[in-house]
Amino acid sequence: MSARETAITALLANLRATAAARPSPKPQVLRNETYPQALPKGGLVVLRDGEAAVVEPIMSPLRFHIEHEAQVEVIIGGESAEARSAALDALLVALAAGIVANRTLGGAVEYAEIGTADLEDIEYEGAAPLRAARFSVTLQFSAAETPLS
Repeated sequence: MSARETAITALLANLRATAAARPSPKPQVLRNETYPQALPKGGLVVLRDGEAAVVEPIMSPLRFHIEHEAQVEVIIGGESAEARSAALDALLVALAAGIVANRTLGGAVEYAEIGTADLEDIEYEGAAPLRAARFSVTLQFSAAETPLS
């Protein structure tokens, strides 16, 4: 398994463990999936693989320091705008705390850095309004021989 896949898999495991520790209803955590037709009661967290933001070669021995930016999308429903905002905030705080508590993601990365959240309200005709956020997690790790290793 590549260093990139190891890092992303470790981040996914961290997000899933954090979601599992939440009170019921628990959010569903997916990777690179399309949104389901019905939002789970506890909300939805989708990890998008993202892309390498920085690839820096290090000589002797040849290694590559990589900063890979994954995206985390979080969607919450609720009866009122205030309830949706509060639920989204609580889930964002929990997800961030889970990463901060284990910044190396069990040794899979050298450091995981959380970016700021972009927030938005989502409204579709005939559907209940939703509150969403998207934030980046920069995963710093090294790979031997090639950036794809």
